[in-house]
Amino acid sequence: MIFLVALLAFYVAWNLGANDVANAMGTSVGSKAVTLRQALFIAGILEFLGAVLFGRAVSSTLATEIVNPTLFASQPQVLLIGMVSVLIGCGIWLQIATSRGLPVSSSHAVVGAIAGFSAIAAGVGAVNWSSLGTISLAWILTPVVSGAIAALFYSVVKRWILDPPDPLFQLREWIPWLSATLLGIFGVIVLPAVSQPIDILLADKFGISLPPHDIPLAIGAIATCSLTWFSWRELGTGDLKEEDKSSIQNPKSKIQNPIERHLARFQLLSACFVAFAHGSNDVGNAIAPLAAISYIDRTGSVPTAGFTIPIWILLVGGAGIVAGLAVWGKKVIATIGEGIIPLQPSSGFCAEIATATTILLASRFGLPVSTSHALVGAVVGIGLIQNWKSVRFQTLQTIALAWIITIPISAGLGAIIFMVARRLWLSA
Repeated sequence: MIFLVALLAFYVAWNLGANDVANAMGTSVGSKAVTLRQALFIAGILEFLGAVLFGRAVSSTLATEIVNPTLFASQPQVLLIGMVSVLIGCGIWLQIATSRGLPVSSSHAVVGAIAGFSAIAAGVGAVNWSSLGTISLAWILTPVVSGAIAALFYSVVKRWILDPPDPLFQLREWIPWLSATLLGIFGVIVLPAVSQPIDILLADKFGISLPPHDIPLAIGAIATCSLTWFSWRELGTGDLKEEDKSSIQNPKSKIQNPIERHLARFQLLSACFVAFAHGSNDVGNAIAPLAAISYIDRTGSVPTAGFTIPIWILLVGGAGIVAGLAVWGKKVIATIGEGIIPLQPSSGFCAEIATATTILLASRFGLPVSTSHALVGAVVGIGLIQNWKSVRFQTLQTIALAWIITIPISAGLGAIIFMVARRLWLSA
């Protein structure tokens, strides 16, 4: 039973990887900072790490806070059937959307499917409308917050690096600040939680008690200094005009502008952070139902808030995401990376910084938000700063329509599949 459900969760994660992870890497491929093959490799590693190291909070929220589990306390098997229906419904819709190149939201799909089966199983009162309202508000705010951060960050980069007459000199001056910003965001949000097991190990095994932020600060300082040194070394210290000429005439580079080519190295790191952020948040969409089913099968009771997600379930989700991206992610990458505005590494870097910041904050608070919301909002925010006429609003309309219809379609699929599954279960 659990093995079959795990395969089903892997199938959902597969489709999630083909769709949502493609969103996460689209800006990097669109700006030519990385090739499609490099994007698949980066996402494969970082998505997996994000899911396993930082994905528990969102998974717990989806498993216990969309539907009121106490209403199923006397019939845990009904909740089990419902969660199986959620997996089937989400997998079907994500596969349809991905085949058409539509960057839909897997968060919309899983929340809609859970609400749909719950309303059929135990009435509309079974849906935790308070939690659903909080999540819906987070969905609305995600593109706004991400767009504002991207627009602000790109304005700074444009004003102080891209527009001055000596941009290479300006880039040298700003490298420490870019490094500190890039790694500081990741360090403040993620490292305290990830380094907590190290703190516990040092205290238990060696009796070493460190202040709560010492390890994250040390890691961040070392990484920032390393990135700054490497970037300075790559820029060199020769005559700027000669360096500029030789860079432009480099036939081996896909990015002929020397400033954009150097900023592409920073975008490579920001792409890693987006992949980690996506794995930390959206893995819950695939494995939360599996976690609830596993808990019911193991204990005979329904899960409650705060229950722990076994590591093997996180591994199933991470592996499925990576496999789906590798096999079927190319279509959606083109939509995000090329279909909204023309991207350069400078703009793609700012979009990814904004996306990673927004998604990691949501993951820290256990909110299942949408990476596609954040990334599209960030790209649009940059487009409005560059030239609002360059924004392809027809592509945006298609994406927004896909977001909107995902909720009722997944809710309907979850409800219909649940009714069929429950009837088959009772007749068996």
